[in-house]
Amino acid sequence: MAPPTKNWTSWKRWTADGPREATVAETRAAGKTVSIHTHGCKLNQADSQVLARQFQQAGFTVVNSPGKADVVVLNSCTVTATSDSKARQYLRRARRANPDALVIATGCYAQRAKEDLSAMEAVSLVLDNREKEALVATVAGHLKTTNAAPLEIGQGAQGRSRAMVKIQEGCDQVCAYCIVPKVRGRERSIPPEQIIGEINNWGAGGCHEAVLTGTQLGTYGHDLPGTDLNGLIGRVLAETDIDRLRVSSLQPQEITPDLLSLWDDKRLCPHFHIPLQSGSDTILKAMRRRYDTEQFSQTVELVRKTVPHAGITADIIVGFPGEGVREFAESYSFALSTGFSDIHVFPYSIRPGTSAAYLDGQVDSALKKERTGEMLELAASCASNFRRASLGQTRPVLWEPRKAPESTQWWSGLTDNYLRVRTQYDKDLGNVITNARLIALDQDWLTSEVV
Repeated sequence: MAPPTKNWTSWKRWTADGPREATVAETRAAGKTVSIHTHGCKLNQADSQVLARQFQQAGFTVVNSPGKADVVVLNSCTVTATSDSKARQYLRRARRANPDALVIATGCYAQRAKEDLSAMEAVSLVLDNREKEALVATVAGHLKTTNAAPLEIGQGAQGRSRAMVKIQEGCDQVCAYCIVPKVRGRERSIPPEQIIGEINNWGAGGCHEAVLTGTQLGTYGHDLPGTDLNGLIGRVLAETDIDRLRVSSLQPQEITPDLLSLWDDKRLCPHFHIPLQSGSDTILKAMRRRYDTEQFSQTVELVRKTVPHAGITADIIVGFPGEGVREFAESYSFALSTGFSDIHVFPYSIRPGTSAAYLDGQVDSALKKERTGEMLELAASCASNFRRASLGQTRPVLWEPRKAPESTQWWSGLTDNYLRVRTQYDKDLGNVITNARLIALDQDWLTSEVV
């Protein structure tokens, strides 16, 4: 008799005579394991880190392979149809790798299409974003695990070099193409004291970098009297000892001289992700973005003037409805002239429930694919140019722990301005910050030497 894959209501002990309930002693002895897989944005990464800590608190061991896990969790994304497809593929692979596991779908795809995911034979349980906070308690109840000692948020961080820290959730912007407001809800800010406590706990656990994440960071504090993003960053710098603080994403209209003055503190990483979405004013207006290319250019100029050697990355959507030859050429030309350090390129994907799904002028899929390829080539060229321009600089690098010993002593890490670098070193650099001189460019890598 095989275990069921649907409608899990309790964890079973499977014997020759069929299922029976596991006792607490059996569950405890079994050493339950969980594998958490994350798709999408840094906010999802932050949510997954919280889930991992909660599972550890409940007595689980977190493992990488779904084939070795009693519980498999997919924290899904739904910004494009490709995101949905990747989620379904992963869930099916997880079930094939581990027919006996409890396979759970959560995240934004689970929020948008709960019934569709529930109908999948591979999926045991679907919990949307509203139910995500209770996910671990739900699973622990099924498996009858017993809680370990309570963990403060951010504890259990040993071995992790970088922590995603959620400061707010939700978006009120309602851009024409975006499903996120429907799956993440209205904008809600997390109190500064909670954020500061989390960062301090991560630091106490050995973490060196905190990344402030959210759906719409620039509006942080609108629902908390007396605070805003500037004030929060100032408090984090004053009330924590975290070595590096990174801000994940800001809209161009949210980057002001007052905000940039905070970057006088060298603990703030000189990296700005500024979603462009299109370099055509016609398309930006149709998207209902709250800026035009002139304002975007002024913002980039201000950043470069205020924060030397800053990495500036962007998102660009290709093939939005109404994008003709002229509009694509405008977008390409603007991205080229701006000279980003990297670009994330996305082909436009119709999202049910968004206004753009009903617009005229939908771009043919073959043409969209062709234009996406052109923009990806530009992105690669921009990234290469930024790496080449960085040669000779000495920058602080946070080196990442290696999963397994290697015969060669190569280490990989990220500079403060978000360059991927490597170095050969005969001592353990894992989760250590050192200065490194950037000495050679090898395709997508910058080779460096520790100084």
